[in-house]
Amino acid sequence: MVFSGRPSGPPGRLFTAAGAGPQKAVFRGRPERATLPAMTTSPKSWSPVHGEPYRPVPYRPARIPAAESLARAAELRERMAERRTVRRFAPDPVPEQVVRDAIACAATAPSGAHQQPWTFVLVKDPEVRQRIRAAAEAEERLSYDGRLGEEWLTALRPLGTDEVKPHLTDAPHLIVVFQQRYWLGPDGARRKHYYVDESVGIAVGMLLSALHLSGLAALVHTPSPMGFLREELGRPVNEKAFAVIPVGYPAADCEVPDLVRKTLAQVLVEH
Repeated sequence: MVFSGRPSGPPGRLFTAAGAGPQKAVFRGRPERATLPAMTTSPKSWSPVHGEPYRPVPYRPARIPAAESLARAAELRERMAERRTVRRFAPDPVPEQVVRDAIACAATAPSGAHQQPWTFVLVKDPEVRQRIRAAAEAEERLSYDGRLGEEWLTALRPLGTDEVKPHLTDAPHLIVVFQQRYWLGPDGARRKHYYVDESVGIAVGMLLSALHLSGLAALVHTPSPMGFLREELGRPVNEKAFAVIPVGYPAADCEVPDLVRKTLAQVLVEH
């Protein structure tokens, strides 16, 4: 992986434990990899695997030298510390292939029994996006008017959020992530999926990381309830909306809350 073109913008404050701060990694003299062609199909077509025998295949990835591994990890840590949730997007177009590649990265996430229980819907139609925004804002209005409860509203207040969601129509791209609660065959047959919430959550995390490392900003929006999304986007009965993710570049006047992330010492326990 070659890191270049670090996005600018307010990274927020990141405090680290003494001696645990990220090192500045500068990659020099490493050959650039050729740009991969846009991939539309996999070498092998996937089909549901259920009850078949275990068929192992060799896995021999090239081992990265320790010095390069340390440099990559430090660079990744620094880059990811700059990631922020953005609610104000520029209208500037974003190459659609960048978004497609990020979704392809997300689809490599591990999943329970390798069921891959996710669907990513890239919504392009402005009228559909407008309807999604109207329905989401209607639900959010009820939530902010009291449905959330005062404790939840108190937790949200430092973030400056409200029921108005312009990002759903302003961002150049909109991804709606669905979780497949069970496998649904063309004949109506059903088969249970396992660890669906965990699997789709990991995939969304990988999607956000891929978008950020590609120089884009994103927001995870979860209007509640989200049943209108399945109907609006014509998804099958086995799918349930998990998150709505606007994607694009931050607006020129974008502002974000002055947040402080927990230190490594606060989140890491070593035995």
